[in-house]
Amino acid sequence: MPRTANHGPRAAKFDPDAAATAGSGIYGLPFTPAGARVVIIPVPYEATTSYGGGTSRGPAAVLEASKQVDLYDHETGRPYEAGIAMLPIPRKIITWNAMAKKLGRKRVADVNKISDQVNEWVYEQTSALVESGKMPVVLGGDHSVPFGAIKAYVARYPGMGILHVDAHADLRNAYEGFTWSHASIFYNVVMRLPIPKLVQVGVRDLGAAEMRIIDGSGGRIVTFFDSDIAALKERGTPFAELADKIVAALPRDVYLSWDIDGLDPTLCPGTGTPVPGGLSWNEAIGLLRAIRRAKKRIVGLDLCEVAPGETEWDANVGARLLYKMIGFALLTQEG
Repeated sequence: MPRTANHGPRAAKFDPDAAATAGSGIYGLPFTPAGARVVIIPVPYEATTSYGGGTSRGPAAVLEASKQVDLYDHETGRPYEAGIAMLPIPRKIITWNAMAKKLGRKRVADVNKISDQVNEWVYEQTSALVESGKMPVVLGGDHSVPFGAIKAYVARYPGMGILHVDAHADLRNAYEGFTWSHASIFYNVVMRLPIPKLVQVGVRDLGAAEMRIIDGSGGRIVTFFDSDIAALKERGTPFAELADKIVAALPRDVYLSWDIDGLDPTLCPGTGTPVPGGLSWNEAIGLLRAIRRAKKRIVGLDLCEVAPGETEWDANVGARLLYKMIGFALLTQEG
């Protein structure tokens, strides 16, 4: 029987097994942001990308690909029933992105000012949604964009830790002069915000200065390098055991910050800075299983660096990963 979905002042029949209809929202859902528990904030900004581009088109591509995702999930059940909606893609951010990309590396200081504005906009959007009892989710854009969201979440959940899945450590100080570079997101987070623990997974590309920051963090930054994980797996350690160890390094409240290039690049060939290695699909979901197994709570999340390639594959994977992340987040919040 078709289900009843509450998506505003009136209810309408909604069949979760039917094809997405014209004009439907993300995942083909009928919810508005006002009637949804999970609200996705698209941030199409990529002014500081240092290799391949295209992540500014990520939110629109994930929105389109999401309409092919089946809503029943064998592991997480029916996360859509909580209500998932996406805000309109903001013209303001599109304009700022175009301006910043035009200025480029010739006027770095001006790009930094535009990035300041993006951070403040994301912070305001996230704060308002958190305060209204919703779970805002940032959808990038490059990996510089969730800083404002993390700032808002740590104000609401003091003591939360961050699980950072990425091919890169993102601990560079003002990379190429850009204060808010996608390669500097976690340098800025650990230097500017009261985050007690940053746990990184999948890292396989980093500089010597980044390694010094990790070594000198006094355990505040714990990095599970991809090569170490691979070596342990070669000697027979089950990934579930490794995932449990990773999750054990986190406090109870967890914010997920997921750069899609943390996955094996066969799953995201269009992303801007792909690196051989990384998590398989099942390992990625296994990490989410481990969070739930440890009875920890995913309070918020972002997904960044989805860049549409020559096919719909990148957006397809991104949409499915996002749905899984949301599903597990909701499960962990239920206890």
